[in-house]
Amino acid sequence: MSRPGPGQLDPTAVAGLQARAERTRSDADRYAAVLEDIATNGLPPVEDCTPWEELRDAQLARLAAQRPAVA
Repeated sequence: MSRPGPGQLDPTAVAGLQARAERTRSDADRYAAVLEDIATNGLPPVEDCTPWEELRDAQLARLAAQRPAVA
């Protein structure tokens, strides 16, 4: 198997970068859709929103579940 030349990436790195680009593009498209919805419809009523503390706690719980506990 030959080594990539200067400035070239191996196929595994290329695949990883392409996957990252696709995820980034997908995230940007979702974000743009949210902004367009807000521009069209305005902000939702406060009573329909989730407080940021609940969102933070849920995200921290997800992260903690993904990471094994340190003994």
